[in-house]
Amino acid sequence: MYARLAEVIRSGFVESVHFGSVAALAPDGSLALTRGAVDEPMLPRSSAKPFQALACLEAGAALYGSRLAIAAGSHTGEDFHVALVRTMLEEAGLGPEALRCPADWPEDEATRRAMITAGEDRARVRMNCSGKHAAMLMACAAAGWDTASYLTASHPLQRRVRSVVQRLSGEKSAHTAVDGCGAPLFALSLTGLARAVRALAIAPKDTPERAVADAMRSFPEYVGGTGHLNTELMRALPGSVVKGGAEGVLVAATPEGHAVAVKVIDGGPRATSAIALATLAALGADITGAEAFTTVPVLGGGHPVGEIHPTL
Repeated sequence: MYARLAEVIRSGFVESVHFGSVAALAPDGSLALTRGAVDEPMLPRSSAKPFQALACLEAGAALYGSRLAIAAGSHTGEDFHVALVRTMLEEAGLGPEALRCPADWPEDEATRRAMITAGEDRARVRMNCSGKHAAMLMACAAAGWDTASYLTASHPLQRRVRSVVQRLSGEKSAHTAVDGCGAPLFALSLTGLARAVRALAIAPKDTPERAVADAMRSFPEYVGGTGHLNTELMRALPGSVVKGGAEGVLVAATPEGHAVAVKVIDGGPRATSAIALATLAALGADITGAEAFTTVPVLGGGHPVGEIHPTL
């Protein structure tokens, strides 16, 4: 059912193996490479954020540039991220208390240490999904929808999100779940997820889909943050759209139309980028500039003694 996607090699010994599924599309949109269960429903987790951002934009939220990028991103909670989230909320006539995502520490280690030193506590605006939630609240304010219930699956905004996911993926969502941030999450197949991210990457100019893709490309630091893998991958592959999600999910698409969706079934993310890059290379995509991400070092005594590499 699931395929062997990556091996962890320590001192020449296979220590661990990651299994999962991969669906990849050629530039013409055809399904060019599959491994594992690519047609079964899966939860896209935060790789769905670009589609949620698109729904907010279509609902009337004033999203552009870095605002649209942070709406589509999983930011690391740095001060510049928080400042933008606060501005977005203020423009919607709301404060941080309107956010319904959980309070959290920032993922950025330096920022987290500075907060602890200063005696600050975890906060909703620091949570990696607060940009998405701020965008959802902006959309509700623009459309005249209730802001208190914006995370309810039957809310007009979430119905629009479902519609966007189904439109871009070309399939009906098989299940509705609750994501870690509290937002509704619409299941789709890995093949459908690849179709959806490809639709953004190749969208024509002057379309909302293209606006989301261009914002992510132009402001990758708001999609992730300092040193964040998704940020660094988009910088290494100019023009590409990359978005990871919890539980071993990652999507990537090139401006030429190559697209890949990865799901590691043990939920670990450490090999997802290497698997995605190996898949793109197998399709003939140019991954020059991203060679550093094609394997992951395995350390012993603080020094490399092996690597995690794809087995495609």
